[in-house]
Amino acid sequence: MAEWDSTQYLKFNNERTQPSVDLANHIIKEKPLKMIDIGCGPGNSTNVLAQRFPDAYILGVDNSPNMIEAAKKNYPNLHFMLCDASKELGSLERDFDVVFSNACIQWIPNHKVLLSNMLGLLKDNGVLAIQTPMNDEEPIHQIIGEVATSDKWRHHFPNPRIFYNLKQGEYYDLLSDIASDFSMWQTTYFHKMKSHHDIMEWYRGTGLRPYLDVLDEADRVAFEKEIYDKLVIAYPKQRNGDIIFRFPRFFFIAIK
Repeated sequence: MAEWDSTQYLKFNNERTQPSVDLANHIIKEKPLKMIDIGCGPGNSTNVLAQRFPDAYILGVDNSPNMIEAAKKNYPNLHFMLCDASKELGSLERDFDVVFSNACIQWIPNHKVLLSNMLGLLKDNGVLAIQTPMNDEEPIHQIIGEVATSDKWRHHFPNPRIFYNLKQGEYYDLLSDIASDFSMWQTTYFHKMKSHHDIMEWYRGTGLRPYLDVLDEADRVAFEKEIYDKLVIAYPKQRNGDIIFRFPRFFFIAIK
């Protein structure tokens, strides 16, 4: 798979950062000294933690060299390193007060093992704070799936990208087994988009990326147009011309 593009990702920096602000504000921990941001991307979520907990040492990790390079450039006073959370968490120290992850775990399989490994990085009574998108039922997600699996396009994607989220009840049962306490909630963000092209731009940085990576230029244009035409129908304009782009996100905080 092609490298993540930090520039594309940051085109909607404020909208992408707000969930990490909301998650960080739910962390109630007396003066945490050491924190890790797993799947830190270009560093915006790590900076949120630094603003919320200015006295803590905070390490941001990501499996993308492009993202880590951008993070180091954007926030030279913070700490960043490459780490693949799907297989390298065991190489990290296990004395963190907070393990934080914003919009990352949906890309990683086997959440039973993953969350246990994340909790394993914490001191006793440490806090695991997670946000993951849960927009499977939203029009854009349905449209991408419908087009990608159609007769015209499915042969281009023999290994379609899977989103590995569990159902919320499954997270409840899992956290009941591995955490001493936990809380869960969902927030649906109503992003104001100025055009349908803006929605396409948003998804080029995330959900569309695995499909666009494997298409040549001509097919990419045709694939995007088919999605765009359906998008225009699914997302009507408001009276002032804006478009409401709903984006549900699921949060939980667990205590080791």
